[in-house]
Amino acid sequence: MAEQPPEATVPPPPLDPRLRRNVPLLGFTALFNDTASEMAYWVLPYFITLLGAGPALLGVIEGGAESAASLVRVFSGYLTDRQPRRKPLVVAGYLVANLVKPLLGWATAWPQVLALRVADRGGKGFRGAPRDVMISESVDRAKLGAAFGLRQALDSAGAILGPALAYWIMARSAHNVRLVFWLAAIPGGIAVALAWGWLRETGGAAPAVAKRPAAEEVRAPAAPAAAFPAAFYQLLAAVALFGIANFSDMFLILRAQQLGISPAGAPLLGLVFNAVFAGLSYPFGGLSDRWRRKWLIGSGYLLFAWVYWSFGVIHRAAWVWPLFAIYGLYQAMSAGVLSALVAETVGPQARGRAFGWVASVAGGTALAASVLAGWLWHRAGPALPFELAAVLAVIAAGLIFAL
Repeated sequence: MAEQPPEATVPPPPLDPRLRRNVPLLGFTALFNDTASEMAYWVLPYFITLLGAGPALLGVIEGGAESAASLVRVFSGYLTDRQPRRKPLVVAGYLVANLVKPLLGWATAWPQVLALRVADRGGKGFRGAPRDVMISESVDRAKLGAAFGLRQALDSAGAILGPALAYWIMARSAHNVRLVFWLAAIPGGIAVALAWGWLRETGGAAPAVAKRPAAEEVRAPAAPAAAFPAAFYQLLAAVALFGIANFSDMFLILRAQQLGISPAGAPLLGLVFNAVFAGLSYPFGGLSDRWRRKWLIGSGYLLFAWVYWSFGVIHRAAWVWPLFAIYGLYQAMSAGVLSALVAETVGPQARGRAFGWVASVAGGTALAASVLAGWLWHRAGPALPFELAAVLAVIAAGLIFAL
């Protein structure tokens, strides 16, 4: 009898062309949302000092906010994998963050700032996993890097507009930092409207775990597609170690002001950083579709280490500007590329949880990183936390290269 040909592999269902617009739409939503966020972010260290808080309390505020938000990220990833609809989770995350941000303008004590930052970062954490899953479901696998790179580029474009607007408001209002928080509600509201009104749902099918198994199937093992592969745990370990090194960027701003950068000039540092970040995120995302993503991420971690080491040893304000530009290069090489690496490492049934765990570990380690950095700064000066972070980042880069 003639030999039968091997069974053909069933191709994945074709992508609905209408879903492709989700990628640029989520990018423009991120643009307006990040405009609002960065307006507030780059003036927050100055505002905290006006309330009487120093570097140690700054570490508690930022670390506490990121750590609390990390719990939300895990829960959001869990919901994403178990609910048929992604859009309500994304919209809710944008809505919460942009409702609380203007309330900073009425804060009179640092615990109030902490509570509002927890809510703000919680909104970001809640939307992160479903948003990234929507992107992965709205684009062909061969273009994952470019898709995440485009969203990151537009997000960073908002991070250019935000500091520029904050600088203009501060310069025109005699450093009225509260006015910056209040006006941030305008781009934040546009972001919510875009997500609410035009984002197209990518879910619709019932989640894989929703159907209760029949009696004879109860003892069957869980489907392998819902589990994390070993490579994901290796990646998670590298992200965790790097997270301990990656304390809040507010310490960079505080260090810059210590070296002579004025409070009104701090948003311009954000402009430099995000101009590089925005300009190179999409090219690096596209490059990662043709090159191994781990080499880009690991090289970005090494750049981070060099920048942080330099911040610990420099003594002139002139060096701050090029260092912020190189810091933007590190972000462009790693941020969107890391999301693409997670999406291609984990199957679709567990992808929401994977994004949630990566974001949660990165945010959760921020508590240890920022509190430790603030304590070391207070006890030994600014050099030690930056130098320790550089060493940890080099080790994390080695773990990435070894994936």
